[in-house]
Amino acid sequence: MAIKKSNKVAASQAATIKKLLKRCSSLGKKNQGNCYFSDVPKGHFPVYVGQQRSRYVVPIAWLAHPEFQTLLQLAEEEFGFEHEMGLTIPCDEAVFQSLISMFR
Repeated sequence: MAIKKSNKVAASQAATIKKLLKRCSSLGKKNQGNCYFSDVPKGHFPVYVGQQRSRYVVPIAWLAHPEFQTLLQLAEEEFGFEHEMGLTIPCDEAVFQSLISMFR
């Protein structure tokens, strides 16, 4: 039973990541002149964090980290993935900075 549940969670996370990658890659193609995405290098995507919605440009490779996947799930539950500016992560900025310092 536990194995089926973990497979279901992994499949859900994979689907979420695929949605995010598809959205980010299509935004980069459609909005080359858009000030929100014109400075995002290939292999990266913007996220907005904290009450002030501070912008971070993060590498796609971070999507493989379980901690970042948890943040993606929280973002999907709270906001969905349909944003004009980019992905909004419902997390305190200090917590986010602490978390991403482990990825570097």
